[in-house]
Amino acid sequence: MSLSVSVVVRSTIVMLVLGFLALAGIVGTTLWLVEQNRAWFEQTTDSREIRSAAIALRSALQDAETGQRGYLLTGEQRYLEPYERSVGQIPALIDRLATVFAPFPEQARAIAKMRTAVAGKLEELSRTIELVRDGHRDEAVAIVLTDEGKVAMDEARALFDQLIDVADQRIDDGVVNQANAADALRWVTIVGAFVIVAVAAGAIWMAMTYTRELSAARQEVVLANAGLEERVRERTADLGRANDEIQRFAYIVTHDLRAPLVNIMGFTSELETSVGELERYIAARGSDDDDPELRAARVAATEDLPEAIGFIRAATRKMDGLINAILRISREGRRQLKPDTLDVKAIAEAAVASVQHQIVEGGGAAVIDATVRTVVSDRLSLEQALGNLLDNAIKYRDPNRPLQIALRAAAVPGNRVAIDVEDNGRGISPADHERVFELFRRAGSLNQPGEGIGLAYVRTIARSLGGDVTLRSELGKGSTFTITLPRDLRRHLEAKST
Repeated sequence: MSLSVSVVVRSTIVMLVLGFLALAGIVGTTLWLVEQNRAWFEQTTDSREIRSAAIALRSALQDAETGQRGYLLTGEQRYLEPYERSVGQIPALIDRLATVFAPFPEQARAIAKMRTAVAGKLEELSRTIELVRDGHRDEAVAIVLTDEGKVAMDEARALFDQLIDVADQRIDDGVVNQANAADALRWVTIVGAFVIVAVAAGAIWMAMTYTRELSAARQEVVLANAGLEERVRERTADLGRANDEIQRFAYIVTHDLRAPLVNIMGFTSELETSVGELERYIAARGSDDDDPELRAARVAATEDLPEAIGFIRAATRKMDGLINAILRISREGRRQLKPDTLDVKAIAEAAVASVQHQIVEGGGAAVIDATVRTVVSDRLSLEQALGNLLDNAIKYRDPNRPLQIALRAAAVPGNRVAIDVEDNGRGISPADHERVFELFRRAGSLNQPGEGIGLAYVRTIARSLGGDVTLRSELGKGSTFTITLPRDLRRHLEAKST
């Protein structure tokens, strides 16, 4: 069964949700059961404290009664030691019992009755002991025989037994509840573990199935790439041949255009010479304003023809500049690159030094910051690219502030180097950021001479070196041109040749 990406994603989400719910259920139930166990443990502990307090008070009261009976029978003082020790402890024991029973208001009445019964028994014990001490042993025995003390003691014992039974019941309930909680926790853990194991098994199965499918798809891609690489090499070779043909065509066309241009320039010179002869001839005729033909000839010789020849010369100069630009770019594409280990900082310093006098004339300065020292590239191409960018920075500076230029070189991902040429000139509008790299296209006010080939030439150089040039600029604030190059041109040339 083939698993699509959407099926894998949905199934993974479902399994993650189920696993999360199972884990959350286990954690939540465990926390709840732990809290319940804590409450039941506290109940058991409190009940044991109640039972201990009740038994301690009952034992103290019994010890007091035992000491009284021994003293009544023997009259010896040593038999009163249990009585005296217990009488001193009983008030504190009564308070302790009342304290541990404070959270149970339903037992308040039993505690009050217990206080009364204990007080009555202690009063009976104290009265009989005092009679024996005063020598009225018979009267003390008579009081004992009335069972007054026995009734009080029986009532106290009954109350003690009731309180102990309540504590025992609470202890039993706590133990049972803790056992039930342990069983519940065990089952929750078992069920939750089963769900988590099932989810993990499903996820493992899906991952293995999807991995097998990915492996099969990868094999298919490898097989497809084997043919694709061959087709890419063929297409690349075709493109290379087509590019060579275009460059040869551009070279031939510009070369053929130069021949008629040279003829036009030569004939223009002859026209200038002829016009000069004509001017001298008309000047020799004098200034006869009555002859209309002479006036027309004079205007043609001194105004119309020189102006026309001036237009022809301006047009031929412009056309000559355009032909030279095309030839320059064509030669750059045809030139054999020579990779060499270059000191980036040294090349930047040399480029700045060549225009330093122009920077100083503009009242400015240039700084160089190269964190990358060496790169393997073509020296002439790199020098020409930096020189063009520096010329542009100087040419299009803002006359309202001193020129500031910064050259920076740093490593960038992909084993490449980025060289920034930053200025604080007049800047370029965002709409013209790509336009300025087109051949014969210029942006902004055209108040500086130029054919519009400098940046196109820089881009041609950068791409021939295996990189590119990009622009960041804000109108009125300045521009930053970034040339990105491979650190080793030889690898680019090897990849290009294969």
